[in-house]
Amino acid sequence: MSADGAPAPGERPRVAIVTGAASGIGAAAAAELADRGWRVAGLDLRPSGWDVSRVVDVADPDAVRDAVADAELRLGPVDAVVSAAGHYAMVDFGAITPTEWTTMLRVHLGGLLNLARAVLPRMTEQGHGSIVAVTSELAVGGGDRDAHYAAAKGAIIGLVRSLAAEVAETGVRVNAVAPGPTDTPLIGPDSPWRDPAYLATLPLRRLVAPEEVARTVAFLVEEATFMTGEILSPNAGAVI
Repeated sequence: MSADGAPAPGERPRVAIVTGAASGIGAAAAAELADRGWRVAGLDLRPSGWDVSRVVDVADPDAVRDAVADAELRLGPVDAVVSAAGHYAMVDFGAITPTEWTTMLRVHLGGLLNLARAVLPRMTEQGHGSIVAVTSELAVGGGDRDAHYAAAKGAIIGLVRSLAAEVAETGVRVNAVAPGPTDTPLIGPDSPWRDPAYLATLPLRRLVAPEEVARTVAFLVEEATFMTGEILSPNAGAVI
């Protein structure tokens, strides 16, 4: 066993569930964990191609609960989850519709809520587990025409820190990563985040690679047994 009670390499295969596992940061996180010997269940609106692939709307609590139960049945007890499902849109504040506002919250904040509620009973029973949420540097610094997205991602930080305090004594750790603009399909070719003038304002002068975010996720899952309630920021210096 590792320091936090999780199976050590060479014991039973470690099991992770990753939402948003079909593309972007979610796919990169799933690949990083798989490369490290984890068995991975991917939950996404599209097939993800991991050890278990479930087409699931993370905003649907019943669907998430059923998918988690299926992953446990097929792969074994879940040691870690990564909540990376999400979407992004730039909209003027006054033009955000009630549906757009609600959907952003249901997918980002609700997706984390549903995943955590589905895995926590087993994790607390086994005395270990790692929950990692993907938030955004916009949750910290805000952004022009990003109000509904930044609000949903900011709410994730509040949930992560509160839940971390609540479950710490059970052996379950809850952390988050807050990437800056990341080179994924969510940022289109004409996005202002790809504008050379914007990139020149970043200390590292470039977008973050999804693989870099994935390594940060893996660090929180595997090595950072001393950390809970923390927000790590692989953001090319966008927020310092």
